[in-house]
Amino acid sequence: MADYPGFIAIETGEDHGLPLSIAWSLPDGRIKQTLIQPDDSWIDEDSNVMGAYSIEELESLGVSPLDVIRELENDHFSATLYTSDNGEDEAAFARLFDTYGLDPFVELAPAKVLYDRLDAGEWHRLRSEAFNDLGLEPMRPEHEIEVMLTLHRQLNIQD
Repeated sequence: MADYPGFIAIETGEDHGLPLSIAWSLPDGRIKQTLIQPDDSWIDEDSNVMGAYSIEELESLGVSPLDVIRELENDHFSATLYTSDNGEDEAAFARLFDTYGLDPFVELAPAKVLYDRLDAGEWHRLRSEAFNDLGLEPMRPEHEIEVMLTLHRQLNIQD
């Protein structure tokens, strides 16, 4: 099979667009994933917006947003990356770049545009089925990428 398109998913906190964890695919189908250290400007001291993570986990196990941007740039500069189109990815992605006053060097597009013969409802139904079949969790970015890669393989076999 030819190279895979780039897929990206971002787990967000309760504050819209707060990036907690990010994953993306590489052309060979491998997945990169990491927690993201919250920038000081992203959180209030009295807020609990970290979802399933503690501030300590994110700060000790995560990487800085700037390092995430650099790694993504190394892998996908000037590319289109495809999302599950859940609405949160774009806000979180923008927040990563806005923190440093940078313009994004990739474009985000919904993954369903890769499959002309499917309407949006059909793509989302297949995505749901894939999560169930694989026993994965939709809120985890690395699981989201695995599902999009699996769907891409299945849909391209049918062509």
